[in-house]
Amino acid sequence: MEQTCKLHSIETLGTVDGPGIRFVIFLTGCPLKCKYCHNRDTWNLNSGKDITLDELLKKILKSKPYFEVSGGGVTVSGGEPLVQTKFVTELFKKLKELNIHTTLDTSGSLPITSDIEELLKYTDLVLLDIKHIDNKKCIELTGMPNTNTLNFAKYLNENNIPMWIRQVLVPQITDDENDLLKLKDFLKNFNNITNIEILPYHNLGKFKWTNLGVKYPLENIPPATPEDVERAKKILMIK
Repeated sequence: MEQTCKLHSIETLGTVDGPGIRFVIFLTGCPLKCKYCHNRDTWNLNSGKDITLDELLKKILKSKPYFEVSGGGVTVSGGEPLVQTKFVTELFKKLKELNIHTTLDTSGSLPITSDIEELLKYTDLVLLDIKHIDNKKCIELTGMPNTNTLNFAKYLNENNIPMWIRQVLVPQITDDENDLLKLKDFLKNFNNITNIEILPYHNLGKFKWTNLGVKYPLENIPPATPEDVERAKKILMIK
């Protein structure tokens, strides 16, 4: 039986989800319920449309010249791509045969299984989104603890899998100095981090919540300013 996935959307010339120009695949299905989510319409796995592995590869190969020139590749995001681990594994296997760089954009919020370990064998880079370093606040923000995410980070480090750390800077929620210092302390002994990104919170995805008839949880939270981001970078000692 031909491999299929539940696909939300595709971005053919992405420049912010890994190195170089990238073909970015957004899958559906996510166990988290992040209050600031700008892809609220990806939470339900069955909201995606079916696409086969061969169909997806044909689309990817049209962009291969851009990968080769820019040092880019393919990024699989979501939703949470680990919800569809087996499909992503088969995709990444094919991409490695074609010498295409693979990136997994994940919250690492699911327990590490043998299937996930297999996927990571074919993953060149992980963009790991640490939602909140404080467990209690993480539960309040996402509906789940941060235990799996932090264990995922440790696993990547132990297995020398390169990762970028990402955190969305949400005023009044993830910008507390003590929390940022705690994140800095957690990351200080990792040897596999090649980049740390502070992503400013915005409410541009609010309309998706509205379209689904769901109340937007952060109605009164302002977007993060460039000054907010610079302050966080200074605390984390990011140049």
